Amino acid sequence: MGKTFMLPIALLPAAGLLLGIGSSFTGDSFIQLYHLESVMGEGTVIFRILTILKDCGQIIFDNLALLFAVAVAFGFAKAAKEVAALSGVVGYFMMYAAMTSTITNFGDLETLQQTPGLIGEVLGFDATMNTGVFGGIIIGLVVAGLHNRFYKVEFPDALSFFSGTRFVPIISAFGAIVVGIILSFVWPYAGAGIAWLGKMVANLGYVGTFLYGFIYRALIPLGLHHVFYLPFWQTALGGTAEVAGQTVEGAQNILFAQLANGQPVSAEAAKFFSGMFPFMIFGFPAAAYAMYRQAKPERKSDVKGLMISSSLTSIFTGITEPLEFSFLFASPLLYFGVHCVLAAFSFALMHFLQVGVGLTFSGGLLDFILYGVLPGQGMTNWIPVVVVGIVYAFVYYFVFTWFIKKFDLKTPDQL
Repeated sequence: MGKTFMLPIALLPAAGLLLGIGSSFTGDSFIQLYHLESVMGEGTVIFRILTILKDCGQIIFDNLALLFAVAVAFGFAKAAKEVAALSGVVGYFMMYAAMTSTITNFGDLETLQQTPGLIGEVLGFDATMNTGVFGGIIIGLVVAGLHNRFYKVEFPDALSFFSGTRFVPIISAFGAIVVGIILSFVWPYAGAGIAWLGKMVANLGYVGTFLYGFIYRALIPLGLHHVFYLPFWQTALGGTAEVAGQTVEGAQNILFAQLANGQPVSAEAAKFFSGMFPFMIFGFPAAAYAMYRQAKPERKSDVKGLMISSSLTSIFTGITEPLEFSFLFASPLLYFGVHCVLAAFSFALMHFLQVGVGLTFSGGLLDFILYGVLPGQGMTNWIPVVVVGIVYAFVYYFVFTWFIKKFDLKTPDQL
């Protein structure tokens, strides 16, 4: 399965750079914090150009699950792969149409909307559930199975037009309807459970911060991480503070209100963000180097390009999907047993060291400089990020190397 993912994954570094650069420099918090309204504010030429970059990068990540559905259907098809790819698109659309309509006709939309991040817009469907890459993989596998079963089917003369590969998109559409109906009833329970986890970890101190970091990273493949982190970022679950006489709710809102008013950033608010910087800027590139070093000699040149581009994307923009998806399904132990644990410790360490660096988009170098370094050490206590980050580079490199060698784990060169 991991091999089928490499085609869409190869696209992610370029999309990540576009999205990261565009998002970092068009955010209201950045423009207001540095008083750049006249130069980069909404309506200026620079703002419009950066917005184009952001939108072009965003469209890839918004539809990443669709790309995975096509890649899985294409990769697992035994023959007539182009038909399987088309059927993957048909199946993905039908799955979301069925899921959205089932929610509207049989679900309680108001109740579902009470879980932040569960209901949103996907592919133009206004009130549906984002099943993320996991949903794309599910429908891709279903379509591939149906394709391999029916692409040679023969019908009587009266129905012969629909024989063979022409039948695959039809049966895939019906299969996707069943999947969509099932997910419309199952997925809300997953979302509700994750929302409950968020409430549980909110008041557990450093242990809670560790659990937050682990759950956040572990949920990314399911596309349910939004359900988990959004309440911390934007609601009272992430804290309440009085800033300049105004009551502010949500960790991200508190952080930027404090920056805008020249107040030192609260580490309690920043604990949901600051842990990203050590592993996104320092740790992950070191892990990429470890995977490159352990690659087969004849495949190193191929792996090198992916690892370099993915590392640069992680360093500058904090977008880690190109790296994470490159080994997630090939070596789940590396992802859940190593990366998620190290990332969780990063969150806990930054909280313990009282780091106050926040972000608008992700934990890359751009946000680190804008909201950590430039406001000053007295405001954000950013120096521990660099110290811990350097240590994390060595930890990620040696731990990844040891696990790959010890357990003979697959790396991108083996896909």
